Amino acid sequence: MNELIRDLTLIFGSSLLAFVITIILVPSFTKFVKKHQFGQQIKANAITGEKATLFAALHAKKAGTPTMGGVLIWGSSFLVVLLSRVLSAMGLFDRSLLNRKETWIPIFTLLAVGTLGALDDYLNIKGIGKQKGLSAKFKLLWLSIFGGVGAWWFFAKLGFDSINVPGIGDVTLGWWYIPLFIFIILATSNSVNLTDGLDGLASGLLILAFGVFGVIAYAKGLLILSAFCAVITGSTVAFLWFNIPPARFYMGDTGALSLGATLGVIAMLTDQVLILPLIGFIFVIETISVIIQITSKKLFKRKVFKIAPIHHHFEAKGWPEYKVVMRFWTIGAFTATIGLILGLISITT
Repeated sequence: MNELIRDLTLIFGSSLLAFVITIILVPSFTKFVKKHQFGQQIKANAITGEKATLFAALHAKKAGTPTMGGVLIWGSSFLVVLLSRVLSAMGLFDRSLLNRKETWIPIFTLLAVGTLGALDDYLNIKGIGKQKGLSAKFKLLWLSIFGGVGAWWFFAKLGFDSINVPGIGDVTLGWWYIPLFIFIILATSNSVNLTDGLDGLASGLLILAFGVFGVIAYAKGLLILSAFCAVITGSTVAFLWFNIPPARFYMGDTGALSLGATLGVIAMLTDQVLILPLIGFIFVIETISVIIQITSKKLFKRKVFKIAPIHHHFEAKGWPEYKVVMRFWTIGAFTATIGLILGLISITT
């Protein structure tokens, strides 16, 4: 009983610390981004190249709103990790959240992809580059490199070469584990980025996802990873406090890409990648809607949705922004709960 209390104190204490630090940093961050005019740029062109007229009409009022708020999330999370190391050495914290087996790769992913996203956001804000930001190919290349580094570490250093199939057990993949890992990183980072289009939508769904994986990690005996999930959850809750409509600032690529990639790493680390599509169901649907839209326009010269990703389709049909967000949250919470149940069943059987 005492051990359980100590574990829960570490998990919830870490989350609370992350929440408080993020809240404290918000005024300084807001002042900084406004001073340097890090305002949201409304995209002029769709993914397929044509003018994004409908999108511009729907979101014209959001132009100039500060962005790069994701720095608050991953920056505060990293601060908590560093503080845990210092405070644990002083005997004021139960243990450090820096752990070679459980958190090195998630932390590396969060910081590395967060930096890549911050560079993309900065170039976009300042209108630098042909596409006002990093090209899709460049981002895909670097995300693949990050994914490759993580895949090698998991396969060569940690000995991962199989995935758990709920109801069946572990299925050995051998070296095929490496391309699967890379695919998951690319898929999760980009799907979260596509979902980050309405105030509070992506951040609310990320809170659900990291919360669920925190529970799964603890059930698998990965206490430090569970606490790290709680840290990200706490930082994201603080961010959401200021991101609900009307948002004070936006997450930007620096938040969406890094949190999505980190979510993928944690799914692989907990060996629950097959329930990831349930836990992040809305992210999957958003991505599929974009794929359908692009394919239909390329092959049949017609659109399936008024605008993609699908949250913008409902917005274009007249749904208020808050209604789209709340309904997607509701669906996400339902499917994440199913994913959690399946995950826990696979651990105990």
